[in-house]
Amino acid sequence: MLTTLPTHQHPAVIRVMPMPADANIHGDVFGGWIMAQVDIAGAIPASRRAGGRVATVAVNAFTFKQPVFVGDLVSFYAHITRTGRTSITVDVEVYAERQGLAAEVVKVTEATLTYVATDESRHSRPLPPL
Repeated sequence: MLTTLPTHQHPAVIRVMPMPADANIHGDVFGGWIMAQVDIAGAIPASRRAGGRVATVAVNAFTFKQPVFVGDLVSFYAHITRTGRTSITVDVEVYAERQGLAAEVVKVTEATLTYVATDESRHSRPLPPL
């Protein structure tokens, strides 16, 4: 347990608070909702590096470490770990700030996804030079 969000080289790419529609009757947020947000967060640096459209081609790893609850403020940190000719691999770390009386921050999820740069016809294309 942390009391503040970890210091990362880059700010969170997205921050969101899940609502009751994103959870079961006990207030536990659906894993699929978290997975969708992770995919969005990972696509942000991937599309910037690709200079345009990307498509998710693989979820290489996905680990749920702690539950997420309705009302948590969830922060998604994403950074590129590898690039290929057309592909971009991104690591995403997810932290939840609990909305209780005491400050509590927990790492809830970590994932690695691979994206491919695509053209207007949705076919793979080479990444532009840096």
